[in-house]
Amino acid sequence: MKDSIAFLKEFAKNPTKVGAIAPSSPGLVQAMVDSFDWSSVRGVVEFGPGTGVFTEGVLKRLHPDAKFVAIERSPEMVAIARQRCPQANIVEDSVTNLDAICDAAGIGEVDAVLCGLPWASFPDSLQREIMNVTLNRMAPGARFATFAYWQGVVLPAGRRFSQLLRSSFQDVGRSHTVWRNLPPAFVYRCVK
Repeated sequence: MKDSIAFLKEFAKNPTKVGAIAPSSPGLVQAMVDSFDWSSVRGVVEFGPGTGVFTEGVLKRLHPDAKFVAIERSPEMVAIARQRCPQANIVEDSVTNLDAICDAAGIGEVDAVLCGLPWASFPDSLQREIMNVTLNRMAPGARFATFAYWQGVVLPAGRRFSQLLRSSFQDVGRSHTVWRNLPPAFVYRCVK
């Protein structure tokens, strides 16, 4: 409940930066983390961990030899995620600084990206900037997973983001719909 209240406050303060009114459900966390072969990924990055629900899922599956960093802009969300996952490397920064963040974390090429950013609320220029820096750091065959809310898919920014994924990755699929999420969502599963 505390996470939900913090999330709602952050949404009210910065709706274009948070993009959701509640933390992701256990079902959405499962759909996100099931997008990866955890036995083989070694460089893992999370964009926008929020309250840390995906971070928690990653830490349960992360290979002992893997390196992981989560990047969050909101100081309030960073504090909550760090409290939830004290063993995680959670950095307060912008994902546009991915190269410097990965260098500092000792991550060369990235094998897996879990993304909780509100893509549909971003302007085209920011979507492209984030995608370019991400693709440049990803290894060939690396996987990228992000979720979308069904109501956002039909909006112009949501359609533009779907097209950006299809033009950026060699394979783009979708998970099942997670109906018990608020709002209902699915995961885009992409392969570089």
